[in-house]
Amino acid sequence: MDLKRILLDRFGYENFRPGQEEVIRHVLDKRDTIAILPTGMGKSLCYQLPGSMMEGSVIIISPLVSLMEDQAMRMRQSGEKRVIALNSFLPYSERQRILGQLQNYKFIFISPEMLSQEAFGRQLNRMRISLVVIDEAHCISQWGFDFRPDYLRIGDFLKLKGRPPLLALTATADEKVLNDIQQYLQMEKPIVQRHSLDRPNISYSIVEVNSPLEKTAWIKNRIAQTVGPGIIYAASRKRADELAIELQLEGVAVQSYHAGKEQDDRSIIQEQFLNGDLEWICATNAFGMGVHKDDIRQVIHDHLPPAVAAYIQEVGRAGRDGHPAAASLLYMPTDEQTTSYIIQSDLPREEEIRYYHRMLTEGHSPGSASELASLTETGKRVLDYYMEHYPLEEILLRLHGLSNEKNEQLRQMVQLVIGGACIRQRALSYFGEAGRNKPVECCSICGLDHVNWLYDKSITKSAEEKVSWDERITNLLG
Repeated sequence: MDLKRILLDRFGYENFRPGQEEVIRHVLDKRDTIAILPTGMGKSLCYQLPGSMMEGSVIIISPLVSLMEDQAMRMRQSGEKRVIALNSFLPYSERQRILGQLQNYKFIFISPEMLSQEAFGRQLNRMRISLVVIDEAHCISQWGFDFRPDYLRIGDFLKLKGRPPLLALTATADEKVLNDIQQYLQMEKPIVQRHSLDRPNISYSIVEVNSPLEKTAWIKNRIAQTVGPGIIYAASRKRADELAIELQLEGVAVQSYHAGKEQDDRSIIQEQFLNGDLEWICATNAFGMGVHKDDIRQVIHDHLPPAVAAYIQEVGRAGRDGHPAAASLLYMPTDEQTTSYIIQSDLPREEEIRYYHRMLTEGHSPGSASELASLTETGKRVLDYYMEHYPLEEILLRLHGLSNEKNEQLRQMVQLVIGGACIRQRALSYFGEAGRNKPVECCSICGLDHVNWLYDKSITKSAEEKVSWDERITNLLG
């Protein structure tokens, strides 16, 4: 089969990127496949090309509304009209209309939570499904156990509906994540196609500071002197908002982005960033997976990420165009305590778990029992999943193990920051890679003496050169 000819005829590309062709051939052979390809390596082609050749519809399970809508929009722009993103933010009447016509769509983007809705399940039973794709599949391991338990139900759902081949896509996966993906998707002897996570064009810096005020001053100075566009990751919504205001006062085209904002506002902010109307985004980790912007030059962490995998995912959003990019992490010793508190806060405590269980056995409704036990909404979702599958004492053991695992992941992240060894090599070793030849611009440990490009602000458009929304609309409409 001449896949290169199909690639050129249908997608306009002359050559595959590393790893793409191998994954596509496995999918066409109807083999369960896990593809671990770095950000910017064109993972979406791995289902779009084979899906266009297979009989039946392709279901793509995606973690974020912004991500699925962006993917659907890009497919429509490239000529594929049989694509839809079905999510809870659509008006009820629109969702019902789409469900009634679901068999007419070739590519169907959904959230994992949509799988539990009876109306969707009924429609799916009437359709021929050629492939199920789990995009950003590391979310099964990183979010499923303590944040979105519907990720852990995907395998059970697919078993009930009949079993098309599965394709799990992710940019990062250590052995534990890989095992979780295989186990919870109930994959059958999957082929694992792994490409090196090393991004030689990204340089890494760790900057030690003494206070949040010093972090703010460093960020303001950095943005004033260096090129964008860029993303600043913060630990909380409040901090993201504070940084955005501080930078706006300096005349920077910047907005904050987090789950506390309305969906419409988030969509507008993301579109402004993609179009270049915003130079910087101050965000929590809610921002990134849905962003396909190739020219991000900097990613700055104002906080300590909870795990090396999360850190690599976030810095990987820089330099997708292959040009130099910089990742900077600001660190002070109290950051470890702050991050530890955040990652443990959604896990219900033992006394809450026991009380919730007792209230349920005494006949209280789940909502009432949750309120009496003072559970968060997330805590209730997690416990409801575990109680469907395990007895009480095993739930306690599993959640205790999850807490210890989170602490270990944070410890590894701290060692990456303070260990004193090459940041790139330590990060790659976490994923079992030895690392290739170091680039000239490697990391702050190895020395960064050739980053003149970072301070050449002539390579980005000035505010006066950028085209406003009014001008863009005028140019389009005349």
